[in-house]
Amino acid sequence: MINQLAIIGVGLIGGSLSLALKQAGKVNEVIGYSRTESVRQQALDLGVIDRAANSIADAVKEADVIFLAVPMAAMEPVLVELAAHVKPGAIITDGGSAKAQVVQAARSALTNNFEQFVAGHPIAGTEKSGPDAAFASLYQDHRVVLTPVAETNPAALESIRQMWQATGAEVLNMEVEHHDVVLAATSHLPHVLAFNLVGMLAERDDCDEVLRYAAGGFKDFSRIASSDAVMWRDICLTNKDAILGLLEQYHQGLNKIEQAIREQDGGYLTDVFERAKQARDNRFADPDLIDNSEV
Repeated sequence: MINQLAIIGVGLIGGSLSLALKQAGKVNEVIGYSRTESVRQQALDLGVIDRAANSIADAVKEADVIFLAVPMAAMEPVLVELAAHVKPGAIITDGGSAKAQVVQAARSALTNNFEQFVAGHPIAGTEKSGPDAAFASLYQDHRVVLTPVAETNPAALESIRQMWQATGAEVLNMEVEHHDVVLAATSHLPHVLAFNLVGMLAERDDCDEVLRYAAGGFKDFSRIASSDAVMWRDICLTNKDAILGLLEQYHQGLNKIEQAIREQDGGYLTDVFERAKQARDNRFADPDLIDNSEV
């Protein structure tokens, strides 16, 4: 049971954690903070939080657990701002999609309290944002990845594991660098591709006509291009090494496909398409598959 939970960023991710823990009876009080007063008030009015704080210091000063659900670019300044106001023994955790930069920022900002920081990533979400997008079952049957480092307090790690398990999530540990590569491949790169494809079509003079004939497959793939632009900008910039490496690999594969089309090499295309089909069919055939989507 968490006596007081402070959530910095009371939108979809932070708000859904609050609602899930409330529903499970695992938190007594939730204090929420957003830099926008209207967002704080909306979260309060919707019952997402129990009290709206007027500052980060006010939000965290009595909290037993502090959850950071802010854009990646805001993680470091928020950590710096809260560092002097955290009570002894409080656990700080986050929901950022890239972990290396967050861990580095936490180590620098929290100094002696760094052992109480548990880096984490709930792999869940929708294309919507804001307190009114939050819902209690968001994390049910999704995965949450925790990325502890050598300094991480085992008791703090276990507390955060139990917190996420209370939301219905499957919780696992992963090394920081491995996490960032895996998520770049399965989430960050697909978002870049979707944004680029939809943006390319939007620039066409016949965009409306083209999209009018879009089939279900295009709708499914392009849905993630409805995601928050600022959030995904920050993810790209904070996990740039992993994303750039995968983009280069993707370019190479795309160039080979382009060459095969130019040269009428149907055999190559069939091989590529069959391998992809088999890989996907094998992976998603399990009826008990855990949902790893961020939107």
